[in-house]
Amino acid sequence: MKLDRYNPGDFYDEVFEAVGKPRPPAGVLVRTLESMPEGELNRRQLAAEKAFLDLGITFNVYNSQSGLERIFPFDILPRIIEASEWDFIERGLRQRIHALNLFLDDIYHDQRIVRDGIVPLELIRSAKGYRKECHGLNPPWGVWCHITGTDLVKDGDGRLYVLEDNIRCPSGVSYVIGNRQVMKRTFPQIFGAMNPRPVEDYPSRLLDMLQFMGQRSGGPPCVAILTPGVYNSAYFEHSFLAQQMGVDLVTGSDLAVRDGYLYMRTTRGFKKVDVLYRRIDDDFLDPRTFREDSLLGVPGLMDVYRAGRVAICNAPGTGVADDKVIYAYVPKIVEYYLGEEILLPNVETYMCWVPGERAYVLEHMAELVIKTANDSGGYGVLIGPHSTKAVLNEWAERIKDNPRNFIAQRTLSLSRSPVIVGDECEGRHVDLRPFVLYGRDIYVMPGGLTRVALKKGSLVVNSSQGGGSKDTWVMPAVPEPLNGHAGGSPGGLSRIGQADGQAHAAAAEPLVQPETPALAKAAP
Repeated sequence: MKLDRYNPGDFYDEVFEAVGKPRPPAGVLVRTLESMPEGELNRRQLAAEKAFLDLGITFNVYNSQSGLERIFPFDILPRIIEASEWDFIERGLRQRIHALNLFLDDIYHDQRIVRDGIVPLELIRSAKGYRKECHGLNPPWGVWCHITGTDLVKDGDGRLYVLEDNIRCPSGVSYVIGNRQVMKRTFPQIFGAMNPRPVEDYPSRLLDMLQFMGQRSGGPPCVAILTPGVYNSAYFEHSFLAQQMGVDLVTGSDLAVRDGYLYMRTTRGFKKVDVLYRRIDDDFLDPRTFREDSLLGVPGLMDVYRAGRVAICNAPGTGVADDKVIYAYVPKIVEYYLGEEILLPNVETYMCWVPGERAYVLEHMAELVIKTANDSGGYGVLIGPHSTKAVLNEWAERIKDNPRNFIAQRTLSLSRSPVIVGDECEGRHVDLRPFVLYGRDIYVMPGGLTRVALKKGSLVVNSSQGGGSKDTWVMPAVPEPLNGHAGGSPGGLSRIGQADGQAHAAAAEPLVQPETPALAKAAP
């Protein structure tokens, strides 16, 4: 496969600057792929797809007529991020999550940001994820958003923007780890040469954060993952993380409140739970506090939480920060709480609840991307340039009926990355979802989930809408020369020679081959 014929076109491309000219971090990768025999890259793509099936990394789209499990679509050409760019992303995400955590704590306590006129109270109260029942709650260590997945995109000039925040129950991290396992099998030599930063330690870091939230005397706290069950689209991830961390995966029926504490039923009787990593929405957590008809949660759970006898991650009420109207205020939120200018800016956003901005949106719908405030998974999105007049008119009426529920953003010229299409490579649009853990401090997983719109011309990267994923390689930082010699890099990372652009071979990371659950439905 001749990558020197790949044309990035008029888009910012993550791998190539121009035809036949790879970006510096991708040089070793491109030269290695070019040296492969004819058809070898396609054979490795097929081998990777078989490995995904063997590992049980499949998904099922809700309301699918076929009801068939499919492998999570995957392209073996990785996305590469150089160290300096990643350092900037990491600083921007730390800043953003820190400010959002302060915002959540404020709106459920003093609401200073409302009194000072930064965010209108009516927007907070009308947010679908706002929970008045959470007022006055004090999560352990003051942390509300323990696990976050923030979606990033690049425009045509290569500038990074935040597309949205995912704080309630962000999914997709299991695919990051699965992608890496498969890629190590597929390209062991390239791994030895390029040595991207590892991601396999995420489960241990997640467990460390969860145990920190439930610290107690007399031994490590008991952690459990609360899942809606096997029919949930992300059940593979729930079971994968439970297996990797060595904790119990439970449903609501496995749990009970007794004597003011949360317990799970085991074959040896009841066992107290100190930390609950919940993968269900607030509405279903506790039928006594939220939805009375919920069969997924635990009656009395919120009473235990209020008493400080169990930690819930993410904390109930965090969904207000997922609201796309609140998202429009994040730059002001950062400035208000931290006194800093935001590093990773939002996409330019119009709020339809504001009369002047609504009028502009209605007049320019064919040029904008319009979103509902709380949908996810690629649903609730109208891409104006790709829509018919009839659909635009229908959405215009919906906006007029409920302007609070809609925002609009300018249509970005999303960056692209090459994917294998038959015997050629073609550019497809991508985004990036890094995962952030907030415990003792803020940890940003190096890389994250690169999602790719596999349909030609599509801007929608969600797997439920025909998207797939790539492995994301963050390059190690190159150490400063010491007395004329290259020094050792942090964390034992191998050196990469810079004089001639060639990477020195290093031992490939050991292949992680955990026991994995049987086939299960999963879709981020």
